[in-house]
Amino acid sequence: MNDATPDRVWRNLRTLVLERNERRREVADALGMSFFRVKALRRIAAAPVTPGELASDLMSDRPYITLVVDDLARRGLVDRTPHPGDRRRKVVAVTAAGAAAAAEAERILGTPPPGLAALPEDELALLDRILGRLLDG
Repeated sequence: MNDATPDRVWRNLRTLVLERNERRREVADALGMSFFRVKALRRIAAAPVTPGELASDLMSDRPYITLVVDDLARRGLVDRTPHPGDRRRKVVAVTAAGAAAAAEAERILGTPPPGLAALPEDELALLDRILGRLLDG
């Protein structure tokens, strides 16, 4: 008897990603900073951003983003420069060290769990098709 329900499947997916293969903790430990700072660094590494844009992108408030950017700057991972169109504003961009740290975060976060990598090719292809359908909406 198949007892798969949307609730059960969702619970199992959450367990797989958020509990058994917790990459957030792994990347935070590897980079020596909170996962929120890692998220901010990855966003900045994708393209320079103003602190206000970063706050909006990360759904955070500006004062906290200022603290996060200050910490990333102290670590040598980002630089602030004047905004080219408005000198009262700043643009935050990644440094070479920040780009390397963001790449390491992407490497860790992008590493599939052993159980997924061990699936037979046909099951992996089926899972890929199912997830593709779910992600397409």
